[in-house]
Amino acid sequence: MASFLARVDPELRPGLEYSFSFPPPTSLAELLAFRQNAEAPAGAPAMPGITVSDHAADGLALRVFTPPGPGPHPAIYWIHGGGMIAGNIALDTPYCAALCARTAATVVAVEYRLAPEHPFPAPLNDVVAGLNWLFASAKALSVDPARVAVAGSSAGGGLAAAVALHHRDAGGPPLAFVYLMYPMLDPSHTSASAREFEAIPTWNRAHSEFAWTCYLGGATADSPYAAPARARDLSGLPPTLIQAGELDLFRDEDMSYASRLLQAGVPAELHVYPGAYHGFELNCPDSAVGSQCLQDRDRALVRALHGVPSPELSIPTPMEGSLL
Repeated sequence: MASFLARVDPELRPGLEYSFSFPPPTSLAELLAFRQNAEAPAGAPAMPGITVSDHAADGLALRVFTPPGPGPHPAIYWIHGGGMIAGNIALDTPYCAALCARTAATVVAVEYRLAPEHPFPAPLNDVVAGLNWLFASAKALSVDPARVAVAGSSAGGGLAAAVALHHRDAGGPPLAFVYLMYPMLDPSHTSASAREFEAIPTWNRAHSEFAWTCYLGGATADSPYAAPARARDLSGLPPTLIQAGELDLFRDEDMSYASRLLQAGVPAELHVYPGAYHGFELNCPDSAVGSQCLQDRDRALVRALHGVPSPELSIPTPMEGSLL
């Protein structure tokens, strides 16, 4: 089999410079340095027509991106990535503003606590609280509570899958859709892709094992809310889109989760992008495969939240975001 680098889409190879320059952490000392390096740029440009406002709910910070025009708007509840150990809403602000503009939906981003300082269930508790706040504040936010999607990438995708399970089990208001971008679902690292991509320069097994150890805090991952791959019953979940890269450590656990959703009667769509690694659409959003990935995301969300096909959009998605 060809090497990892040989299999990377040529348009995506420049994006690997970030991973070579700032590799994900495998120790607490490296984590501190990684967090300091990953601060959001000051004065990130605003997206024309998008209103950004900050809110607090019992100490939980949320940032709301509202599209122009009269509401009520559909909403996307966004959970940032970062391996459960890094990332923040400031870093994802350009991404969320573009997502708001491209889908004509209000985007609500949550600032959850990070491991290892706050292991499971603290991050999950925060994202559950933020989702509950969104529904409780729907009228004030001019949001249609019948058209709410939960979404996230990487660790945020894992948390999105977990909060969808928790929301179902708690009997919360129905969710319209779930969007999972290369979600982090399984701490066992027993899949073929977890073994195949053990030492690649992007998010690899050593990085993932360190992140899961921080997140679980020494506990076992028996709860499906900690590790959604462990969930025995996926029935009754909302329609779901899962995206992953061919060269992503999480590829096979994501494919397995999509297959199990279908087997449980949940409408599910799966896209695996050839030659793509973890974070490819953030590193190289203007590449053919990066652009295709973002358009597939937009079409699915617009179809689910507006009930109409998505028009072709030329709004760029900035590369700023959680690259884990």
